[in-house]
Amino acid sequence: MSFEVEQKFRVEDAPALEARLTERGVTFGAPIAQCDRYFNHPSVDYAVTDEALRIRRSGDDVFITYKGPKLDAATKTRRELELPLTAGDERWAELLVSLRFRPVAEVRKSRRIGELAYQGLSFEIALDDVAEVGAFCELEVQANAEALDRAREALQALAAELGLTAVERRSYLELLLARREAPRQE
Repeated sequence: MSFEVEQKFRVEDAPALEARLTERGVTFGAPIAQCDRYFNHPSVDYAVTDEALRIRRSGDDVFITYKGPKLDAATKTRRELELPLTAGDERWAELLVSLRFRPVAEVRKSRRIGELAYQGLSFEIALDDVAEVGAFCELEVQANAEALDRAREALQALAAELGLTAVERRSYLELLLARREAPRQE
């Protein structure tokens, strides 16, 4: 079984962070527009169980993803199942709604992805600009159950070396919903 070991950080100076990563040899691809449509189970509140079900459109690609509950208090380590869907076919959302899954919200972002080899592991680094939420950097590595501790330790060491300290454990969905629910100050 594979796990996603991830940590997200709020970024105040995205160009400075990108420069530090470029110095380490990271090359980022062109920005990719992503739209994540989240759904809630008809009889289980994923906000309570710390799970997620989404349909992601990433450029021309479409995926359905289930994320299990977080497994530790420091990182966002969790089981993830992601399956490709037929691009351009919007009936998957219709199917979920027909099965009584409730649409929750859409999270829209522009993402630039790079790869970095660090401590013998291959990290995906995402620089995200999330509509209504802000700028973030996500560090992610895949690991099996036996390698989880090593992956977590390497992730935290990499974050420290990059000066990433503003850890954000909430998902983009949670951040978006909190922002929309917050009283507006005028």
